[in-house]
Amino acid sequence: MSRPEKLFRCILLSIVLLSAAIAPAQSVDTIAPSLRDRIDRIATQILEQTGVPSASIAVVQHGQLVYTQAYGEARLAAGAAPAMPATPQMRYSIGSISKQFTAAAILMLQQQGKLSLDDPVGKYVSGLTRGNEVTIREILSHTSGYQDYWPEDYVMTPMLQPITSQHILDVWGKKPLDFDPGAQWQYSNTNYVIAGAVVEKITGESLFQFLTEHIFRPLAMKSVWNSDADQLTMADPTGYYRQALGPLRPAPKEGRGWMFAAGELAMTPHDLALWDQSLIAGSLLAPESYKEMFTEVKLKDGKGAQYGLGVEVRQRDGHLSIEHSGEVSGFVSDNEILIDSGAAVAVTTNQDAVGAAGDIARLAAPLVAGYPLAPAEQQALEIYRGLQQGRIDRSLLAPNLNDYFTPQAIADYQFSLAPLGEPLSLRQTGEELRGGMTFRSFTITYPNRRLELTTYTYPDGKLEQYLIAPME
Repeated sequence: MSRPEKLFRCILLSIVLLSAAIAPAQSVDTIAPSLRDRIDRIATQILEQTGVPSASIAVVQHGQLVYTQAYGEARLAAGAAPAMPATPQMRYSIGSISKQFTAAAILMLQQQGKLSLDDPVGKYVSGLTRGNEVTIREILSHTSGYQDYWPEDYVMTPMLQPITSQHILDVWGKKPLDFDPGAQWQYSNTNYVIAGAVVEKITGESLFQFLTEHIFRPLAMKSVWNSDADQLTMADPTGYYRQALGPLRPAPKEGRGWMFAAGELAMTPHDLALWDQSLIAGSLLAPESYKEMFTEVKLKDGKGAQYGLGVEVRQRDGHLSIEHSGEVSGFVSDNEILIDSGAAVAVTTNQDAVGAAGDIARLAAPLVAGYPLAPAEQQALEIYRGLQQGRIDRSLLAPNLNDYFTPQAIADYQFSLAPLGEPLSLRQTGEELRGGMTFRSFTITYPNRRLELTTYTYPDGKLEQYLIAPME
């Protein structure tokens, strides 16, 4: 080992040890071993398939934080500098997941009687286009019409320079609206810059200071970092990007001011999971505030926006799911909270413009919640596993399908499916009646591919079709 490399290793070790000394314990492992193994498999295989350098996760089950783990490399080897493995103690930028914290700040101010969600934004921030019409509720739900200042998935040249949040308001907050307030849903970071300005106008302190006092400190979220104001430290991951199929390169850092209120936070998944626990328990805000946050906003035509206040509002397997992803230069995150199941999965990664974080969270969350497979899904999976081993239970088959599964057909299924191993998930995606039978479609998910399974079932339960094909 060369002298420079030895010196670098000593410095790096000192940084890591110092970070460990001042940071709270972030490693948790009280999860069932079988579930832990499935989550680890999902994360490692998706990283392998996508080429994303690292992922760090935290899992909440039955309302309690039960698992944290990190995978891959937080910093790639460069010259004499060795690679640095990811650990649960490291902070990642969470991007737009920050928005739910800004929304919570607004809801707290409403609880204190200092504003109303139905106040016009112009009451607090002057000079905005139609500020006397657009409400705070509309900026928090992305139904205001203010144009997004950063829809791109890369950092444009002007964004490398520092600005003030007022610059964003002066340029994008004074443009003509993209639509009448409340008429459409369109994601816009500009909305949250306005929301952050409202918080600072009313409180007389910085948004980050308000969040620290009223959210981070009460929830013991000790790792939170304002990555808009300061770069992450050498003890944290490096963010990367990739041009087409080229090599990973360190991502440029946005200039100060560009992420204010819309994507400024960085933290460990451990601490993001503490926030998730509070959402599940309803422990920080008033019940009415959680209701406001989690209720899907309706547009003027009555259509649902699938968005509440700072969070996506969806149904997963018949259960309420509060979700959001986040992206800033070099980082992508995803946070899935299955509220009524007491489960959550927070995932952070250190490469931008890649969906690995969302894939990990969406595959792991139903497992953590313990959602059982529907009977049709369970039957489909058992048949699939049998075909991987070169067998099929012919008592399940109607005559035509029994004829279809010749020895050659079964051999082809085994030859092509056995090398794939156990799928990450098998979920039904559609169902309808046709030809006196029930048609069902399923998606079988692997890290690097998805298969489509289609079946027809007679009223007596016999299968008339069981076909597998690659999905486009």
